[in-house]
Formats: sequence, structure tokens, C-alpha cells
Amino acid sequence: MRKNGKVFLISLGCAKNLVDSEHMLGILDSQGFGLASRIEDAEFALINTCGFLQSAVEEAIETILETARLKDEGKLKRLVVAGCFVQRYGYKLVKEIPEVDGWLGTGEIRRVADILLNDNENAPVPFLIGKPTFLADHHLPKVQSTPFYTAYLRIAEGCSHRCTYCLIPGLRGPFRSRRLKSLIEEAEEMAERGVKEINLIAQDTSQYGNDLYGETRLEDLLEGLIDINGIRWVRPLYVHPNNVSERFLDLIDSQETICPYLDLPFQHVNQTLLKSMGREPGQETPGELIVRIRNRKRGVSIRTTLMVGFPGETDEMFDQLCAFVKMAEFDHLGVFAFSPEKGTAAAGLRPAVDRDVAENRLAEIMTLQAGISKKINQRKIGSLLPVLIEGSSPETDLLLAGRTATMAPDVDTKVLINEGEGIVGEIMPVEITEAHTYDLVGKILGPDLK
Repeated sequence: MRKNGKVFLISLGCAKNLVDSEHMLGILDSQGFGLASRIEDAEFALINTCGFLQSAVEEAIETILETARLKDEGKLKRLVVAGCFVQRYGYKLVKEIPEVDGWLGTGEIRRVADILLNDNENAPVPFLIGKPTFLADHHLPKVQSTPFYTAYLRIAEGCSHRCTYCLIPGLRGPFRSRRLKSLIEEAEEMAERGVKEINLIAQDTSQYGNDLYGETRLEDLLEGLIDINGIRWVRPLYVHPNNVSERFLDLIDSQETICPYLDLPFQHVNQTLLKSMGREPGQETPGELIVRIRNRKRGVSIRTTLMVGFPGETDEMFDQLCAFVKMAEFDHLGVFAFSPEKGTAAAGLRPAVDRDVAENRLAEIMTLQAGISKKINQRKIGSLLPVLIEGSSPETDLLLAGRTATMAPDVDTKVLINEGEGIVGEIMPVEITEAHTYDLVGKILGPDLK
């Protein structure tokens, strides 16, 4: 029986933040709180924020103030804010946003029930923050918020890289891996719940285990996960380009359960600019790495993120980046214009690139990528692909939508299905009949693929 009222949670930011949200929901559920699916039904509101970029900060503030208005109208008793935004700005938030009844830093999520239950109106607004060192494992309660067939497994927390444009080490603490046994146990629990697809996340999954075992153990983890009955797809996300081992590629080549997909955040290709970003070049150039991956027999899909407008980026450097995009023919690509975040070394670097120049460069690369994506998709017309059926398309109930093993949830494109009977959560054979700039269109040809 629920005795503490209902909570509605708003989760902002990345998938890593979503895992924190799932843990907070699990803790609240175990402590007698009800979980509301609509804010109108809740007595408590919890907002888990992002604070990585200024745009995320603005979204957090807007969401907080909008939610606080519901409290003013008498629909909510308390509003608590957690996450990176809190960790970034600290105690001054109490004065600047007095509408909030409690604050939690990134390392304090396990105390979420305590802060929600604190209703002493005469006491100062509770603010729990400290150096982020907490590492959640499979013992901490968790409520899955993703669809039943797909889940995120966070294999490590924090970051020990020192990219000059990034706040994550300060917001999340140093890189710290979970124990291999703990991860296997959590993945087994996921499989028992019907999860078919596990997406591995960390700030850098390729560093997994280095802090615990003195060597990276991502390949060992993958070998353990593929043996779990019921798990069909395992997809490591956020792999640093300097750490793509031959053993890792061998596993992708030989194990169907491991998705033929690599998320490699190159950021740039110019060596001088990479050094200025704090991303020391590896033993091979980005182009050499692409060739090494493309030579694999299975046909690995590559996603990357790039940054334009970083201080010192010249027209020649940008041209070099465009040439790299043409050569690599990325399957999925995201581009960001540099944002000078206060507290980062890069914020003070010169010469700065004019914002309009950076935005024009962003648009140019995305136009270039649109042509590449369409060409890649057109090659798939007539092929038969295993597709994980996700339900109705967000654009229209007349179409189903799904993903192949080379499409990650939330960030990549979709397969739209206009013919055949689909079963949500099943992997089914789809013949590709049309190809657009980003999405594919196809028809289901038979029963689910076991």
C-alpha cells in the first residue's frame, strides 16, 4: 500500500542521465511512493536535469519554472531538482530559484526519498551535493523507463579524460567501472523481464575495467553478455576512437548478438585542433581507423559526432573535416557548434570562431551528410533486414516503426513499415522497398526471427 503520495519524474538529457532517473524511480517505489504517469496526478515532482551545455541549462531552467507554476496552482506539494545542472551551479541555485523545495547533486541520487519526505517548512531548503563518487550497481533499485524490449546498461560512471571543452569530469567525477559480475547479474535480470536489446553506456565504454583491473575489459564483458539467454542484441555506445582493438572488431565480426555498430565520437580530424581539444591523437589517424573498420567482413555501421567552430578552426581545417566526412561515409552523424562553457579551458581559447561562421559550417556538413545518408540508404533497397518492431510511428499511426541492429535508440534513424503485421518487441524480417534521406521504408515478410 502506498503511503507517501505519487511522484512524477521528468528526465532531461542523455541516456546516462536516464539511468539515474530509473534508479531514483526504483528507490521511490521501494520507499512507498507511487509513480505517476501524468504530472496532474502527482503530489511530488522530480526533475533530473542536464547541465552539459548552455542550451541544456536553459532547458532545465524553463522546465523547473514551468513545473513550479503547477505548485503555485496547488496541484503539487513539493518540487525537487537533481542532476548535472545542480552539480554545475551549486548552492547559489537556492537563492536564484526559490520555487524549488530540494536539490540533489549527481552523487546523491540514493537520498532522493529523504529529500522528498523533508517537509519542515521552517528549515532551510535541503541541498545535498558533494564530490561525485557514488557508483550505482545492480543492488540499487531501478524501474525501467524504456520500452520493455530495450534497456540501457551503464557499465561505468564519470570520466577521466581532460577534453578542454567538456565539464563532465567535474559534473560526474572520475571514471569508475562497475564490477563485471554486477553487470552480468543486472543483464540477466533484464533478460528475465523480456529485454531483447541491451545498450552499453558510459562516458567512454572502451575504458571499461581499466580502473578496476589494470586493463580494459570491455571484450570480456561482451563475451559474458552474449551468453545470456534471451538477449538478442548488445550494442556498446560511446567508444573512444583511440581504443578500438582488433579483439573488439573480431567479436563484432564473429558474434551476431553484438550489433555491427560503432559509436565513435571523433569530434574533428585535424591533429592540431584535436590537441587543442585535449584529445591526443592515437597510434592511427581517424582515416586509418575508418579503413580498418570498413575492411571487416560484417559491414560495421559507424556513427560519429563532430564539432565545428572550435577556437582556431580555420577554413582549411574545416575543409579537411569535410573531406574526412566524404571519405568515411558515416552511417549516422551528429554535428555541434562549439559552445564556450564557463569553467572549461576551451572557453578562453583564441582565436574564437564567429558564431555565424560556426553555424554555417554546421549546416554545410549536415547537407553533405544528407547526400551520403541517402546514397547509403538507397543501397539497401531490396534487402531483407531484421527489424526490432517498436510500435506506431511518432508521425502517423498508419505506419509502424522499428530499428535494425545498426540503429541505436533515441539518436538514430528508423525503418518505417507500411505493410504486414508487426509485433511490438519482436525482431521481424523486413524487405526494404524505399529509401529516403534518413529513414528506410519496408514491409514485413514473415513471423519474428528467433
